[in-house]
Amino acid sequence: MNRLTTILLASVFMFPFNLLGDENTSPSLASPFNLEGPTFGGKQIWTDEVVFHEWRIQRNSLSGHCRLLDDKNFRKAWGSFAHCQKQLEAFKRDLELPPMEGKAVIVLHGLVRSRQATVGMCDYLRKQGNYLIVNVSYASTRERVERHAKSLASVIDHLGPGVTEINFVAHSLGNLVIRHYLGDQLAAEDRQPDPRIKRIVMLAPPNNGSQFAVKFTNNKIFQTIWGTSGLQLAKDWKALEQRLATPSQEFGIIAGGRGKDNGSNPILDGDDDFVVSIEETRLPGARDFVVLPVLHSLVMDDPKTREYTLRFLWHGYFVSQDERAPIPLQREE
Repeated sequence: MNRLTTILLASVFMFPFNLLGDENTSPSLASPFNLEGPTFGGKQIWTDEVVFHEWRIQRNSLSGHCRLLDDKNFRKAWGSFAHCQKQLEAFKRDLELPPMEGKAVIVLHGLVRSRQATVGMCDYLRKQGNYLIVNVSYASTRERVERHAKSLASVIDHLGPGVTEINFVAHSLGNLVIRHYLGDQLAAEDRQPDPRIKRIVMLAPPNNGSQFAVKFTNNKIFQTIWGTSGLQLAKDWKALEQRLATPSQEFGIIAGGRGKDNGSNPILDGDDDFVVSIEETRLPGARDFVVLPVLHSLVMDDPKTREYTLRFLWHGYFVSQDERAPIPLQREE
């Protein structure tokens, strides 16, 4: 086993995952008939199209059919998106479910993860920040970033008028999904990014691609684990990068590193969090930038990361206004 493969296998343990999803799925056309039963809420083959509190309409990345899950992850309906949406509206009415209201934070996980990876961050922002939390799952390894961005647009479009403000907190690949969404909206003749979007916190974002992905792009293990979106970070990066917008909204970046010339991963150039280098996280236009001594897969669980994230959502800085470290749109000579 060569050195690159060894490092790749080690990185697998930084990404708890389930590639098989949580229930048997047929590619045939789904029937509106539903036999209610428990699920695990979706892993790598389900993507949220609508999130209403803890209820969600998910689309299967293999078959394309949808299902409606309640707040206990019980499947309440399946079939077309329209059918599931109709059933959700009926449950809202019959169960007198309250509308979603107030200031929201949409949280997106990274590659080879699910929304379970961000539960701790979500709980913190809900309890300490009193935010309405929208914890989104998407089939990160099964589809391309542009498909994830379309699903995110659907989630945003269905939040409802009671949501007065939208913020984002995203880990790793989730940040590229947000940037792709913003780029798609700006490119459309009849659309613009939702005007309620206020601030974005990027956790270990591969804003400039991924050396790690490039080094393993022809490795079969990498191709299996990281899937379609992972390959976009490697050989398809130039095409993907053209579709990613730099947010016009206030955004801050939290990177992981050792504070030394070399990082945790010997195959990456410069300081890094084992998966993404500090330089790869940088994006001109950032209102604030900070490096914390955290590994890539653990950044969202770090107490300081959570503290800084909430402070940025509130004030637009991680530590203080005087200690901001913005990245200018045009680097100073």
